Amino acid sequence: MTDREILRLETVDFVRESRQILTAIDLTVRAGERWALIGPNGAGKSTILSMCGAVEHPTRGSVHILGRKLGRVDIRELRESIGHVNPRHPLSSPLTVRQVILTGATGTTELMPRWIADAATQARVDELIDMLGLAGLEAATWPTMSQGERGRALIARALLSDPPLLLLDEPSTGLDVAAREQFLTTVDQLHHARPGLATILVTHHLEELPTTTTHALLVKHGQVHAAGLAREVLTTELVSECFNHPIAIEHRAGRWQARALVRS
Repeated sequence: MTDREILRLETVDFVRESRQILTAIDLTVRAGERWALIGPNGAGKSTILSMCGAVEHPTRGSVHILGRKLGRVDIRELRESIGHVNPRHPLSSPLTVRQVILTGATGTTELMPRWIADAATQARVDELIDMLGLAGLEAATWPTMSQGERGRALIARALLSDPPLLLLDEPSTGLDVAAREQFLTTVDQLHHARPGLATILVTHHLEELPTTTTHALLVKHGQVHAAGLAREVLTTELVSECFNHPIAIEHRAGRWQARALVRS
């Protein structure tokens, strides 16, 4: 890790249709840090991630991404430096793995008409196909890919521009246990291959955190409940408070497990 700041949210409030969604959110992410963003449904996780991805602007407070402040920067240019993996990627066309990855160069869902990737971009696609275990699947099309294959293709798509920040929005959605474990292994391998990459992963389930997770942010009712090193934040006491339910947390072999405790 380095001290290079990748992302900073300062006293961020967000109001939508007169409803307070976020209140006084503070978060600083540095290069090489791998954050988990965890909280109950409706806690505000997706809204925080949308700020990190330069999709939403704060109602109050400030958001700095890669040294640039939202509201004072070309949003389209800034988004080119942010990788975003959404398992609900709205694609239905029969694009191949290679074509899906190539859409990351244009920031579009579909391939741009008459757009042709240059040799350097094609070489980068080859590199990502090898890195993410997609070799042999180049001819597979989106409708026929498994959820796990789609997830790896979307990571490759997000990494095509070599961004310093990668956002993973509930990436294990729709995966069975085997596919989830394969996906988490892929994320761990990515972190080892790109040690300076900063990531933020949103999930409801601690079992879906890769072993390379370094930091965690617990969100409750649109506010930061706890933030810091993962081992210090993902504890029985703090997680139970966040979810308003007694939950026992264990950390073994680099992975977290959660189970409900019976109220006495």
